[in-house]
Amino acid sequence: MQPEPTILAFDTSAAHCAAALLSGGRVTARVDEMARGQAEHLMPMLEDMLTTQGLAWRDLTAIGVGIGPGNFTGIRISVSAARGLALGLGIPAVGVSGFDTRAHGLPRPLNVAIAAPRDRLYLQRLTETGNEPPALVAASDAPGDLAPEPPAQTLITNLARIAATRASAATPRPAPLYIRAADAAPARDAPPVILPS
Repeated sequence: MQPEPTILAFDTSAAHCAAALLSGGRVTARVDEMARGQAEHLMPMLEDMLTTQGLAWRDLTAIGVGIGPGNFTGIRISVSAARGLALGLGIPAVGVSGFDTRAHGLPRPLNVAIAAPRDRLYLQRLTETGNEPPALVAASDAPGDLAPEPPAQTLITNLARIAATRASAATPRPAPLYIRAADAAPARDAPPVILPS
């Protein structure tokens, strides 16, 4: 019989640093609300979670990471951290979408929505046989049968549980799930003139 996995899952795709540690079939979750500073906050937070449970990095079976959709910078922070940890520890990293964490344990088919900027929603329909492509829609165009929005604590717990079920299968490295183009635009100023030395 396989030993129970020890999974460290985290997500920074929204205005928080969220993490969950699944060990011995029990999940410990933590959500630290923050609009910015996730890059500096994430690794000490994860280290603290492990230490509090008497665990070390070497005890982990896999990493779970939220891949979005959501804040572009936040998604890159957690996905790059997960990929780096997985490489350094020699364990798998499992990417889990925000749609899957919201649909976890609910009967399908269902529509799942995630808040997006400018009164819009990221929307995906999950069916019994798979998922339709996600889209960005106006909030006013959302279907009436949306799955309820769980609290952040539930979402990060779901992420850890989903990662545990997928960790033993061969999965591709986590990659950000972007549904819209970045808001950033190239600078309009001319590049600086480099003077010869």
